[in-house]
Amino acid sequence: MPGAHFEAPLVVDNRDGWGPTDDTFQYKDMPYQPYSKSDQLGKVADWTGTVYGDKRNNNRYRSQYGVGVGMYQYIHEDDENTFQLVDSTRLPKPAYQKRSRFQQNRFRQQQPQGGRFPTMQKNLTGPQKKSKTMKNLEMDQMRQMRKWQKQYGNRADPRLHQQAKQREPSVRIREDWQVIEEIPFATLTKFSLPSINEPEELSVWGSLEYYDKRYDRITTKTEKKLAMVNRLIHRITTTKDPVIRQICKTHGNVFATDVIISTLMCCTRSVYPWDIVVDKLGSRLFFDKREESTLDLLTVNETANEPPPEDGTMDSAKNLELEAVFINHTFAQQVLRMNEERYKFPNPNPFIQPDEESEEASVAYRYRSWDLGNNLKIVIRCEQDCVQIGPNGEEQFVNIKALNEWNPKVGSGLDWRTKLDMQRGAVLAAELRNNGFKLAKWTTCAILAGSDQMKFGYVSRQNFKDASRHTILGMQNFKPQEFATQMALNMDNGWGIVRVLVDFFMNKPDGRYLITKDPMKPTLRIYSVPDSSFDSEDESSDDENDPQQNEN
Repeated sequence: MPGAHFEAPLVVDNRDGWGPTDDTFQYKDMPYQPYSKSDQLGKVADWTGTVYGDKRNNNRYRSQYGVGVGMYQYIHEDDENTFQLVDSTRLPKPAYQKRSRFQQNRFRQQQPQGGRFPTMQKNLTGPQKKSKTMKNLEMDQMRQMRKWQKQYGNRADPRLHQQAKQREPSVRIREDWQVIEEIPFATLTKFSLPSINEPEELSVWGSLEYYDKRYDRITTKTEKKLAMVNRLIHRITTTKDPVIRQICKTHGNVFATDVIISTLMCCTRSVYPWDIVVDKLGSRLFFDKREESTLDLLTVNETANEPPPEDGTMDSAKNLELEAVFINHTFAQQVLRMNEERYKFPNPNPFIQPDEESEEASVAYRYRSWDLGNNLKIVIRCEQDCVQIGPNGEEQFVNIKALNEWNPKVGSGLDWRTKLDMQRGAVLAAELRNNGFKLAKWTTCAILAGSDQMKFGYVSRQNFKDASRHTILGMQNFKPQEFATQMALNMDNGWGIVRVLVDFFMNKPDGRYLITKDPMKPTLRIYSVPDSSFDSEDESSDDENDPQQNEN
């Protein structure tokens, strides 16, 4: 039997390189991946490419010509009318459709159990299954609502209301008012006047009662109710002060009260709008306030991350300010040894009428003068609340203020009744953060008055839903200069701001001006207003007694 015929295959030898030659026609139009002779062959076929590749051998079997996966992709060129591709990927949501966590949970609860596409879920047949499913969804929604209410209480979700609150200016700006200057707070923080000497005491008026040291021993377990005290404290403006009217004839050329000057010195910490009236007459300046001014009100949580709302409720910003004024007025008189002999100054209270002597509050008015340089002397009326006996038997003059708690869940987040005794530093730090402007003004007033001590009382509501009844939970003492250092209050910067504003108005023509804090921006805006602005009708008869009308 003859042997099988063997035909040798055709072997094409590429003598000039590596790979097929040009005359290899049977491989024409077929994909070809070039490779190098030095490449290591470790895989027969790589179906996953670089998706699930072994990172340890990632570079070992990599060709110097690249992967070339796109060369072997499948292309279907036939009719695709009958072909459907199911895309189950989750589509990304635009930014304006993003939901909060609470809305996302509600959205998931409303989705059918089968997922995002209704065609993929099992059909529910029968009214029992349908009612059971709806009942489960309602129970899940109620459970989620209770969880949300437990976390946020009666407040709205803060993440849903991040829009800036539009505040109204402290005074309505009229069309005939002209803006003459705008000063950003960033510029005010750069001013400094460190060469201010000790003030000159011009006169002291009024009388003071002694502090009752039993209130220093009050704790949260021995709290004391805040009682109603019927006493009068007059908030007289600069130009209506009869003592300033006499002093301006012989001494000084700039006049103001401690409330006005402390507002200017600490203005870079303010958030809410306010305004100050400035009268320029010859070489004299009078820093004054309007009759409806908010300078005498005490803001609450002004510098907090979430200040109180302005919706007119019991815990609105306006009502909290009035509540704080009532607490401070009552507290500063209750902690004194009333109906005992007072510490009397040579001059009586200049604002008390004869029929009001029985209701006179414990207050002293110190008229002090500071030399600002360049022939500028400012006279400031300062106030003190009481006097106490020091450790060495000396008499110390004290300023008394009250910090009020209105809702621990909304304010600092610290319940004073549980934290005040053991964590008083944390409570005070929260107050410095939430009421930085108010505390800075109080400290500045104490330094200007030359007080030896500052006493802060912690007053809280008996019931957080009742703003008329309060309880004293504790007291804390500070030296004004030390407390100013603790809260980073720079008096040199405050005097620099006052000096810059005095120089600015001294170079302006005679007239009336208005300093306003922008309601939304950290900026001071100065207007030139008509001379008759903010004048009441009953002041026309007093013009002849006004010191501004007797300018020589």
